[in-house]
Amino acid sequence: QVQLVESGGGVVQPGGSLRRSCAASGTIGRVNNMRWYRQAPGKQRDLVADISRSGSTSYVDAVKGRFTISRDNAKNTVYLQMNSLKPEDTAVYYCNVWTWVSSTGSYEYWGQGTQVTVSS
Repeated sequence: QVQLVESGGGVVQPGGSLRRSCAASGTIGRVNNMRWYRQAPGKQRDLVADISRSGSTSYVDAVKGRFTISRDNAKNTVYLQMNSLKPEDTAVYYCNVWTWVSSTGSYEYWGQGTQVTVSS
C-alpha cells in the first residue's frame, strides 16, 4: 500500500521560511507529477506548485519568486521551499502524487495535510 509521509509544517513569523517534504513509500510504479496544494479555512483547495518527472515546474502567481518546488526521483520525494512567507500563505498544505503502473494504469495519492501558520 502506498503511503505519503509529510513533514515540515509549523508556525513561522511573516518573512520567515519553511521547508516541506513529502515522501512516497510502499509498492509503487513510476512516479510522474508531484504537486503541492493548500486549503485555507472555508476556502477551496488550490494548486500551489507542480513538478513533472523531468523537472518542469509551475506555480500559482501568488507564490512565484517565493516558493520553489523540487524532487528527488531516487527517493520518490518532493519538496517545497517556502521563503518570504506572508499571513495569506496560512493554510493546510497537501502533497499530491500521480503514479503509473504499466499493467494497470495511473493512480493518485494524497498526503493527509500539514498546517502552515504565518503569524506574528
